[in-house]
Amino acid sequence: MTHFDDLETRSADQRAADLARALPQQIAHAQKASGYAAQLADVDAQAITGIEELAALPVLRKSDLTKAQAEQRPFGGFTVKPASGFHHVFQSPGPVYEPGGTGHDWWRMGRFLHALGIGQGDIVQNCFGYHLTPAGMIFESGARAVGAVVLPAGTGQTELQVTAARDIGCTAYAGTPDYLKIILDKAEEMGVTLNFTKAAVGGGALFPSLRQEYKDRGIACLQCYATADLGNIAYESAAMEGMIIDEHVIVEIVTPGTGTPVAPGDVGEVVVTTLNPDYPLIRFATGDLSAVMPGISPCGRTNLRIKGWMGRADQTTKIKGMFVRPEQVAALVEKHDEIVKARVIAARQGEMDVMTVQIESAGGDDRAYAKSVAEVLKLKGAIEVVTPGSLPRDGLVIEDQRNYD
Repeated sequence: MTHFDDLETRSADQRAADLARALPQQIAHAQKASGYAAQLADVDAQAITGIEELAALPVLRKSDLTKAQAEQRPFGGFTVKPASGFHHVFQSPGPVYEPGGTGHDWWRMGRFLHALGIGQGDIVQNCFGYHLTPAGMIFESGARAVGAVVLPAGTGQTELQVTAARDIGCTAYAGTPDYLKIILDKAEEMGVTLNFTKAAVGGGALFPSLRQEYKDRGIACLQCYATADLGNIAYESAAMEGMIIDEHVIVEIVTPGTGTPVAPGDVGEVVVTTLNPDYPLIRFATGDLSAVMPGISPCGRTNLRIKGWMGRADQTTKIKGMFVRPEQVAALVEKHDEIVKARVIAARQGEMDVMTVQIESAGGDDRAYAKSVAEVLKLKGAIEVVTPGSLPRDGLVIEDQRNYD
C-alpha cells in the first residue's frame, strides 16, 4: 500500500529541518492568542526550532484550559479567532469546549484510515457519537479525506445499525473497540450477514482477544490515539508495532507533574504540541502515560513511535486524609540538587495509612529529606534513600499499594 503522503517517509534530517521551520511559526502564531499572554509573552519564537528548545516552555494542563474557559468563553483565549470563525463548537464533559473545522482533514484522521486501507469504494459505519462531542465529526472528516462514504450511525439502536449496515453494504466500522462486537453478535442473532472487513477503533481499550476475534471474523482492526482537543495523535499501521506519531503534532514524554522529558524509553506523561494554526495548543498535557519505542516501524513510516496508552499520569492519591499530587513530588526533587528521582508509596499497616518516600540520591541527609517531605507533601513519612537508577522507570511517581478489597 502507498503511504498517505511523502511526510510519512521523511528522513530524520528532513524531519528536523521541516520542524525547525514550522515550530517557530506556530509559536509566533500562538502568541497572538490571549490565552498564551502569560506563558509565551517573553519567548523568542524564532529560537524554538526543535524539541529541546520546546521543552523549556511551560506545560498547558487540562485544568488550566478549564479555568481559562470559565473566565473567557468558550475557548479560554487559546484560539486565534472567535467561536463564530469556526464551523463547529463542541462540548466535552467538564464542560470543556473545543473548536472544529471542515477544512481538509482538520483533525488529521485520514492518515490513520489510510493506514488501515480505507479509501474510495468503502462505506464507513461511523458509530462514534455526533451529539455535542467531536468524535463522530473527527472520523467523518478523516473518511472524507480518503474518499470513503459515511453512514453517520452514532451509538445505540443496534438492530437498526445491523439493518443499515446490511442494506447499505458498509465495509468498514469506526467506533469504540467493543461496540463492533455488539453489532456483529446482534447480526448473528438476526441471521444477517454483514460486509465489514476493516475496523478503525479508538476511545477505549482494544484487548488482544477482541482484536483476534475480529480477525477470525475476517475484519482487520487497528486503533488510534486521539483526543477531542488535539485530534489524532498516533495510530497503528498494519505492522502493529507500537503507534506512529501523526505528522502534524510533536510528542514529548515527560515526568508526570512536570515538563521535564524522561530518558528515552522511560514511561512518562504524553505532552503534545499541535501544528494546527486554528487551535495552536503548545505542550498540552494529555494526562496519559506512554513511552517512546526505538527504531522505525517495519511498515516504512519513519516518525517516532510510542507504545500506546499505558495508564493515567494523574496519580493524585489521598494519604492520611491529605491529597498528594505528582506536582508535589516534582517539587520535592527540585528542592535538592542531588536528588535524581523520587517515588511516594502509600501502604497500610493495620488500619492506618503509612507513607514511604523513596529518594534516588548518591548521598544526602535523611533528616533534611524528611524535613522537605513534611514541608512539600504536608505529611510525614519514612525516608528510603536508594542508589541512582534503581527506581522503576514505569512513569509512577505515586504508587498506591493499599488493598481496598
